[in-house]
Amino acid sequence: MTWGQQNTESEGHAQMDYALDRGINFFDTAELYSIPPKRETTGSTERIIGTWFASRGNRDKVILASKAAGRGNTSCLRPGDAPARLNREHITLAVEASLKRLQTDYIDLYQLHWPDRHMQTFGAGGNTFQKQDWSDEVPVEETLGVLQDMVTQGKIRHIGLSNETAWGTMKFVTEADAGKGPRVASIQNAYNLVNRTYETGLAEITMREQVSLLAYSPLGQGYLTGKYQKGARPAGARTTLFERGQRYEKPGVEEAIDAYMALAAEFGMDITTLALAFVTTRPFVTSNIIGATTMDQLKVALDSEAVTITPELEEKINALFQIYGSPAP
Repeated sequence: MTWGQQNTESEGHAQMDYALDRGINFFDTAELYSIPPKRETTGSTERIIGTWFASRGNRDKVILASKAAGRGNTSCLRPGDAPARLNREHITLAVEASLKRLQTDYIDLYQLHWPDRHMQTFGAGGNTFQKQDWSDEVPVEETLGVLQDMVTQGKIRHIGLSNETAWGTMKFVTEADAGKGPRVASIQNAYNLVNRTYETGLAEITMREQVSLLAYSPLGQGYLTGKYQKGARPAGARTTLFERGQRYEKPGVEEAIDAYMALAAEFGMDITTLALAFVTTRPFVTSNIIGATTMDQLKVALDSEAVTITPELEEKINALFQIYGSPAP
């Protein structure tokens, strides 16, 4: 999602070459990317992936995922800058535009980036419930209906959710099981050492309903590398450039990260490796979605797959969780 702003096309191509050589076969993007969204770069990440497919001729080697933006006022996505919705018109436009940028005739997994109903998304709501206006939301049946048409036409193969709740996930599952459209295959939510809220409710849905977790932000937007501790702002880092790290600047987060850093050091590793290995080894995680800006970061992330979380380390991680909980939901 950084390709097109923090990364050039050639850097994106190099990362994909390296990842594919290392056995990575699942690539995730979105119509909204690169991040942060702005008019001149919207869709740039998909375009970079598309030129890579065209130059390498290897589309069949990748399971490709993208996303349609949910309800909101994100500009540049719809004709006339109309607010995005998950209705028939907008999903159809989104799929066609993504296919063109990606230079492919199908997307393996097409996800709803966030819900159509009013929600406190991307950490804005914390752990508290806030009643929203649900009177004008697009019915799930309509969303599933157009997605079914896209599957029938061969433009997408499977569907997924993102930034969704337990109720929302089960609503989609129930409507699909009633014949209203394709069944949800996955959910892409934030999950990491300082945000384990997925384990309450959603993890059971994953295991019982086979709705796989594609965990994003395993490093908490880089905060779980320790590089932002005590207010540090390294040159070129995302929060330094864009000041969009508020989700990980809540009370209790820095203290929790300090504790996990000390634990990682006790076991002879850095917190980056610990945080990544923790997510990869959860029984309800199907893919740990890593987002590297540099090639060195990509290598560290891929190397973490070989790390084992021993029973002793697991016990100590959970002891810290009892103390610090999920301060960055």
